[in-house]
Amino acid sequence: MSVSTSVPEPTQGVAVVTVDYPPVNALPVRGWYAVADAVRAAGRDPATRCVVLAAEGRGFNAGVDIKEMRRDSGHTALIGANRGCYAAFSAVYECEVPVVAAVQGFCLGGGIGLVGNADAIVASEDAMFGLPELDRGALGAATHLARLVPQHLMRALYYTSRTVTAAELHAHGSVWQVVPRAELRDAALELAREIARKDGTLLRFAKAAINGIDPVDVHRSYRFEQGFTFEANLSGLADRIREDFGTRGEGGT
Repeated sequence: MSVSTSVPEPTQGVAVVTVDYPPVNALPVRGWYAVADAVRAAGRDPATRCVVLAAEGRGFNAGVDIKEMRRDSGHTALIGANRGCYAAFSAVYECEVPVVAAVQGFCLGGGIGLVGNADAIVASEDAMFGLPELDRGALGAATHLARLVPQHLMRALYYTSRTVTAAELHAHGSVWQVVPRAELRDAALELAREIARKDGTLLRFAKAAINGIDPVDVHRSYRFEQGFTFEANLSGLADRIREDFGTRGEGGT
């Protein structure tokens, strides 16, 4: 289990941050912080002009490690996951250079937080995106889903825990390109290389400028959502839903 950084073509200015937490890339607390640290470090490197965020395995990301939550009799794991997700999502958003997400298979829960804060998304044909949070006794990342689909679709997806395909997101303009799975990494690198041909200093200015004109403060908005997640846990509601999770044939992984 790891988060690693590679520079496949040193002269091209592209760094690849790869997440590998088998079997489904459901990240424990330390995993979220590892993503945050890797993305921030890559963006700070003056030789980097674009970052590709990728993953190994069947899917891009399955959210938080629910088993870690169940093992914790208190709220330490919940607080850690809240803070870890916030750190990882913020790192992608605040990365000094553009971030291209390369998404295969499932992108659920916290995965939406990562790609929703990325600058561009390249997805494989089998990619699917969704927030099964209500089935898991949690709330959050509606902030980021709202960056991928229109408002009413976001609400319907959130309330039902349904998923959408890469092709559907491409039709909404939030996925840049949909490719066969075998071509995903090459397609993401191709876009990243095109971005990285620009001047590095100007790209950093551009990223800061675009973030500065965002209509929604993603940090405040997501933190507001997390407050309701914690309230659901304190009330015992979340535990009851998590205990039933996966026994009724409903959403999630």
